[in-house]
Amino acid sequence: MPSTLFKDALVVNEGKLRECDVRVREQRIELIADAIPARADDHIVEASGRWLLPGMVDDQVHFREPGLTHKACIATESRAAVAGGITSYMEMPNVNPATTSIEALEHKYSIAARDSAANYAFYLGATEHNLDQIKALNPTEACGVKVFMGASTGNLLVENPKALEAIFRESPVLIATHCESGPVMAQNLAKLGRSGEAIRIEDHPVIRNEEACYASSSYAVSLAKKYGSHLNVLHITTAKELSLFEPGPMLGKKITAEACVHHLWFCDEDYQTHGNLIKCNPAIKKKSDRDAIVRALKTGQIDIIATDHAPHTLAEKQLPYHEAPAGLPLVQDALLSVIEHAQQKRMTIEQVVEKVSHNPATRYRVAERGFIREGYFADLVLVDPNATTTVSNENALYLCGWTPFDSVTFSSRIGGTWVNGEQVFDGLEVLDKPNVAKRLAFNSIV
Repeated sequence: MPSTLFKDALVVNEGKLRECDVRVREQRIELIADAIPARADDHIVEASGRWLLPGMVDDQVHFREPGLTHKACIATESRAAVAGGITSYMEMPNVNPATTSIEALEHKYSIAARDSAANYAFYLGATEHNLDQIKALNPTEACGVKVFMGASTGNLLVENPKALEAIFRESPVLIATHCESGPVMAQNLAKLGRSGEAIRIEDHPVIRNEEACYASSSYAVSLAKKYGSHLNVLHITTAKELSLFEPGPMLGKKITAEACVHHLWFCDEDYQTHGNLIKCNPAIKKKSDRDAIVRALKTGQIDIIATDHAPHTLAEKQLPYHEAPAGLPLVQDALLSVIEHAQQKRMTIEQVVEKVSHNPATRYRVAERGFIREGYFADLVLVDPNATTTVSNENALYLCGWTPFDSVTFSSRIGGTWVNGEQVFDGLEVLDKPNVAKRLAFNSIV
């Protein structure tokens, strides 16, 4: 099998930037060295001046399949993901029917095995009545169990304290939580004094305010401490919640926190221009919250950056506020948006790689991915830090056909993406390579 040789790459990995060569053979990274002589069967990639990063490991996406495929599907969204430098993803259970049984979980794996362009895993959704399914999960095959604490649709809302205690006590895998308090949101709505069509998009962060988030996230953290659970609190949006999480390196933590790219980019001032396009749960909040989350990435109070990619059709988003669904399409533009923070000196590129690749792989126990190491799978993305990318709805690969970053120009460009050693994006087009992506495997939880 031909190998790929990256020449003179600026490898960003494990806190260092090193100019070197990298050879990939038979799905894996074979050799990393200052200078690797080319062989006759090497495909040479001249990487001089460009960063070679481990592919982004996105621990939170909604690809809408099965049941909601007028919005998105695994085939379309995974192709948008690899075009954005995401090589592995973990997909959420709020589809139709919801993924609340191991049988439903395996059905989604069968779809991904056929259609996915990126490596894949799927969460089991917790309900108040499926503890037997949660306990049956194999930690070497499952990324985690998703618990919607206070905000969800269908049967995925878990509010009963006894059910929550049982999940936190018994889960054999990491628990990932969506934390917003339903009772607090109901109180906020009552205080607002408006209902139905009178509610505006500017009211969204008022209804889903910091108290609603903190009440729920603090409860999740207290349960995890009580039972010694492995907990990752998803999409933190408020400065107040940061007090719940310890600063410092992630390794060894049982309780961790995640931020999402849109909460790092937008603030409540953007509702005026973007309207329902940036309606999401939890809500985008104040500029001071956004800036505090960026700072927390550097202190280590926030460990992971993900997308919470959640597409809806443009027609759905153009409905009145009270009818428009919450969620944004993000995977194609996510990595460049985070790299922009490094370009603007708010983070370093080494910190970006830690938060989007190393830490999610480590936290979720992903086997042999998330790092540029000899013997690891060659999930790689080549980024040109000296070229620009202007985002447009016309260039969006999402099935929904739009992006909240329309007309934004990023000061870097994805030059190529490799999944298991195969190039799947060449900087311009997604290269369909059947059977390249793999089901993620996991190390046992500790």
